[in-house]
Amino acid sequence: VSRPLVAEIEALRQELAAKGVDRVVLAGMGGSSLAPEVITATAGVELTILDSTAPGQVLSALDGGLERTVLVVSSKSGSTVETDSQRRTFEAAFRDLGIDPVERIVVVTDPGSPLDASARAAGYRVFNADPEVGGRYSALTAFGLVPSGLAGANVTELLDEADATLLEVAVDSPCTPALIFAAAIAGTAPRREKMGLITDGTHIVGLPDWIEQLVAESTGKNGTGILPVVLLPVSPELDSKPADLQIVRLVDDAVHFRLREQHPGEILISGTLGAQLIVWEYATVIAGRILGINPFDQPDVESAKIATRGLLDARPEQTAPAFVESGVEVRVSDPRLASSGTIAGVLDALWAELAPDGYVSIQAYVDRIAIPQLAGLRELVAADSARPTTFGWGPRFLHSTGQYHKGGPAQGVFLQITERTDVDLEIPGRPFTFGQLIEAQAAGDASVLADGHGRPVVTLTLTDPSVEVLTLFEAAQ
Repeated sequence: VSRPLVAEIEALRQELAAKGVDRVVLAGMGGSSLAPEVITATAGVELTILDSTAPGQVLSALDGGLERTVLVVSSKSGSTVETDSQRRTFEAAFRDLGIDPVERIVVVTDPGSPLDASARAAGYRVFNADPEVGGRYSALTAFGLVPSGLAGANVTELLDEADATLLEVAVDSPCTPALIFAAAIAGTAPRREKMGLITDGTHIVGLPDWIEQLVAESTGKNGTGILPVVLLPVSPELDSKPADLQIVRLVDDAVHFRLREQHPGEILISGTLGAQLIVWEYATVIAGRILGINPFDQPDVESAKIATRGLLDARPEQTAPAFVESGVEVRVSDPRLASSGTIAGVLDALWAELAPDGYVSIQAYVDRIAIPQLAGLRELVAADSARPTTFGWGPRFLHSTGQYHKGGPAQGVFLQITERTDVDLEIPGRPFTFGQLIEAQAAGDASVLADGHGRPVVTLTLTDPSVEVLTLFEAAQ
C-alpha cells in the first residue's frame, strides 16, 4: 500500500473536520464494508455501515445528522445496485438540505469502472484501489483504509502491523504461519469442511464476520470449500461437536491461552489486527490451492443478481403463502415442507432434509437495526437442527457466503426471513423502491437456490416484525 495514500486520507479528514463534518457513513457491500467495520470497531471509532437495502436501515443512516455527514461510496466494480441506490438517495438528501453532494461524497472504486468515470465527471473526490486485488482481499487497500481513516482509525499503525507480518508469511519455510494454518483448515484427512469461529478474549472486534466472507467466497466453488460458522463461546455446536467442524478460537495469546483449560483439536490464533488480516488472506489463498480451486474468482455470485434484475423488470405478483400462522406468512420450495400447517412443523421438515454432513443457513432480509435480536435465532436453530448453522443479514451475505451456498457442496438447507412493513423509500431515478429491491433480492436468491440448485428453501415473512420475532423463537425451540 502506498503510504502517500494515508497522508491523503488524513488531509481529507482534517479538511472535513474544519467544516464540522465528523460523521462517516459507508455505503458498501461484502469486502468493501466488512473490513472497515472490523478496523473501526477495534479502534473504537464510529463508522455507520450501510450495507443493506432494507428501507428502515437506509432511513436510519439518513437520520443521523446529514449536516455533519460525509458518505463514502465503496464499490470495486462500480456497478453494485445497492451502493448505486444508496448514493442516489444521499445525493438527493444532501441537495434537499442545500448541501452540494460534491463536498460530501467520497468514492472508492477501481480505475476505469463505471463509477470511476461518472464520479470524476460529477466532480467527486475519487480514491482508486489496485484493480488486481480482489474485493475480499482489499482490507489493506483504499477500500479498507479510506473509510476507516476518515472515521479516525489509526491506519498507519494498522499498516505497520501488517508490514511486520509480511516477512513471516512470505519466507520460503515450512514454518510459515499462513502455510501451517492453511494445511490445518484445508489439508487434513479426513477434511473438516466447516470451520467454527469463536472470539474468546481477543481485543479485535468482529473479525469472524470478515473471515466468513473471505473464506466462504474464496473457497466455495466447484462443489468444495470451507464454510465458516460464526459461533459464541457457548454455542450448541460446542456441546456435541460435529465431526466435520473444525474450531478456530481467536484469543489474546495463543501460546499461553488459559493454561488451565483444555481445547483439544482446536486451532488457537492470536495477533494484532494487521497481522490477522495478512495471515488470513495468505492462508485462504493457500487453502484454495490445496482444494484445487481458484481462490480469486466468485463465479456464482452473479446468479442472484441476474435473478434480482429479472424480478425487478417483470414485477411479478408475490406467490400466495402456503399458510399463515400468528401473522407469519410461510412459503416453501416444496409443498411437502408445509404439510404440517405449523411453523414448528415446517422447521422440523426442513431439518429432516439435512444430510449427515449438512448445514442450515439463516438469511434475514430485514432491518437489523430495528430487530437485532433476530440474530439470536441462530443458537436456537443450531440446537434444534443439531447441525452447524450460519446466520447472514441480507442482502449483505449475497456478496460473501452467497458464493459458497451456490458453488460449494450441495449440503445446505435455507431459512429465509423477510419482513413486510409500511416503511419504504423511493430510489431517485429508479422505477423501484428500496422495499421492492430487497424483496426482489430475497426472492431471486430463493429461486436460484431452489430451482437452480435443487436446495430446500423456507421463507417466513413477518408482517409485524416487532411482534413476530418471538413466534420464530418459539417455533425453533
